Amino acid sequence: MRGYSEDLRSRVIAAVASGTLREDVVWRFAVSLATIKRWLKQWRETRDLAPKRSPGRPGVKIGALVEALPARLSEHADATLDEQCSWWHEASGVAVSTATMSRAIARVGWTRKKSL
Repeated sequence: MRGYSEDLRSRVIAAVASGTLREDVVWRFAVSLATIKRWLKQWRETRDLAPKRSPGRPGVKIGALVEALPARLSEHADATLDEQCSWWHEASGVAVSTATMSRAIARVGWTRKKSL
């Protein structure tokens, strides 16, 4: 899920700063009181309202795969996702799902449209 836009965040902060009651801001912008408090704290500490990155480790499998894919795709553009997954498993010893392969292919900007 994506964070709220910076525009909404700045409008909420401006409304609170102008003296509007927080309960009215909650109702007007449809955000929770806890969210308003969190945004106010973030604004006071950093003067920035950009959404923070979601917590969690970076993906391990996809980094090397994204580096190897352009050469593979230029040679075997018509291979199916299953074939690409099998190739990567043989080449690296790391098994990836078709969903992971699809995300990696999209990340390198390659379309999956097959030639006739």
